[in-house]
Amino acid sequence: MVDFEGANLKEANLKRANLVGVDLIKADLTWANLEGASLKWADRTDASLIEANLEGANFDGVDITGANLKEANLREAHYLTFDQLSKVKTLHDAKLDEKLLNSLRKEHVRLFKK
Repeated sequence: MVDFEGANLKEANLKRANLVGVDLIKADLTWANLEGASLKWADRTDASLIEANLEGANFDGVDITGANLKEANLREAHYLTFDQLSKVKTLHDAKLDEKLLNSLRKEHVRLFKK
């Protein structure tokens, strides 16, 4: 397994990257482009994904507990679940598919506060 724990990957262009199983615990991916990336089984616990572009990324089995997804673009993300998102630090101004967004707003209002 590749280990990028705590790495500074601000503004990294990882579009369509294969990050299967990569350890990104506490990594800073602020403004990173992860559009269409495969994040399957990656660990992103406590990662900073502020304003990251995760459109179309594969979240199958990804641990995003405590991740900061403020203003992140998560539209059309694959295998992204209510359960995964309910464990993040924040979804303030995040872009999500409507069905998931509405479900989360009903049950986890705290995720959308500043």
